Amino acid sequence: MQTFQLYEHASTVPVTSYNAQDWQRGYESLKQEFDYWIDDVEGDIPADLNGTLFRNGPGLLDINGQRIHHPFDGDGMIAKIAFKDGSAHFSNRFVRTKGYQEEQAAGRILYRGVFGTQKPGGWLANAFDLRHKNIANTNVIYWGDKLLALWEAAAPYRLDPYTLETLGLEYLDGVLEADDAFAAHPRIDGKTGRLVNFSIKPGLSSKITIYEFEPSGKLLTKHSHYVPGFAFIHDFAITPNYCIFFQNPVRFNPLPFVLGWRGAAECIKLNPNRPTQVIIIPRNPKQPMQLLQTEAGFVFHHANAFEQGDKIYLDSICYESLPSVEPESDYRQTNFEALSPGQLWRFEIDLNSSHGFAWERGGRSQAEPWQPGVQRQMLESRCCEFPWVNPTKVGQPYRYLYLGAAHAPSGNAPLQAILKVDLKSGSREVWSAAPKGYVSEPIFVPRPETVNEDDGWLLTLVYDSAHHRSDLAILDARDLNRGPVARLHLKHHVPYGLHGSFTPHWFGSLQSP
Repeated sequence: MQTFQLYEHASTVPVTSYNAQDWQRGYESLKQEFDYWIDDVEGDIPADLNGTLFRNGPGLLDINGQRIHHPFDGDGMIAKIAFKDGSAHFSNRFVRTKGYQEEQAAGRILYRGVFGTQKPGGWLANAFDLRHKNIANTNVIYWGDKLLALWEAAAPYRLDPYTLETLGLEYLDGVLEADDAFAAHPRIDGKTGRLVNFSIKPGLSSKITIYEFEPSGKLLTKHSHYVPGFAFIHDFAITPNYCIFFQNPVRFNPLPFVLGWRGAAECIKLNPNRPTQVIIIPRNPKQPMQLLQTEAGFVFHHANAFEQGDKIYLDSICYESLPSVEPESDYRQTNFEALSPGQLWRFEIDLNSSHGFAWERGGRSQAEPWQPGVQRQMLESRCCEFPWVNPTKVGQPYRYLYLGAAHAPSGNAPLQAILKVDLKSGSREVWSAAPKGYVSEPIFVPRPETVNEDDGWLLTLVYDSAHHRSDLAILDARDLNRGPVARLHLKHHVPYGLHGSFTPHWFGSLQSP
């Protein structure tokens, strides 16, 4: 295994770099919707940073004072920062989903949440209510001239990119049926610009549908495959020829959910005695799917994948166990020290392994005991999440990876730093916002007309607990040791979000700053 060295500035921040009460305040609802030019800026916004950053996440953590059980059940709110000629404009707006409008009109919780939010009235009020609310809270992309708010269990909502007004459910010109899902982690091929995404219909055998679109938005291919067992899959990775999924070894007992005792996600448990199944689906629908296995663990997010010869290399954030959601728990009281951190691992997948097997519906339903078709090694032991690469390197061999990370090099903690990993030299760079700052996903924006992989900016929202507001930090991706080249102070906080994207199109205010 390769040995990596860590290079980071000396810091006076203590190892226990965060205060639990400070961190918790980032989970307060933001009920107001804003529209303003950002006039409180430290440093200078790069003059050639032009376009629009979109971020999505749960903006409401309560309905009229009734707290939701888990932030993943919160209604989606889009935050938008548009850059033009060294100026920046902010706006935010809730996605007016059907469920959001109904609950706002009623002033109370009307829907059960996947992650444990229950309607008032105990189990009797929740039993046999299997409806779900499309909360459109996980990701947002501008694609094919459409701005889409994504939630993996349903169709996207389309928004006006200038005003963020909700235009309604989007079925992608008839590609999706009314009950189809469209996952929240689409991948855009770094070479072709094509968008690849998937949907999951879990069951005793689970159906995975692959969608591939031209940059114009036109559907190229759509094909479905069945895998044995219940599939709880949030993300995937692509290479020029393959889509790669990790089927985490979980079991699902629906009875407590049906009877109103628990949310659906509270009925999922990791089975450490079973291997993780590696699902390899060719992007060419005429070629067969392949299944391999590796050690048990849990993966929410993949960083990137690429092919070399007959092997696929996949870099992923792995956990020793599934962070469980319990009915009596309070997510604001998370005991980080008691949980295993997410860490960066590389998986070497041998496509010629004799230990893989093909499986389609009606075929073999039981996986063999784990066999060495997949090798793995840890690349980064520091607690990390939300990986990003230069968009031109998606599905390609790459050198630089950017992640949200803990301030301390060991242990588990909230994300307070941005970590740059040089996979060639083994060096590291860390910029930390500790002790009062808590970072989000670092979104990489390439500098125009550049050829160097790390020549660009990282955009990350930082919750500043000292002032109960959020900042947008703009970092030079070539050298995190410089610190932010600009820090844009918002007038308020933005609750901790999930995912976002950047487009070179300007969707800011039509009025001058």
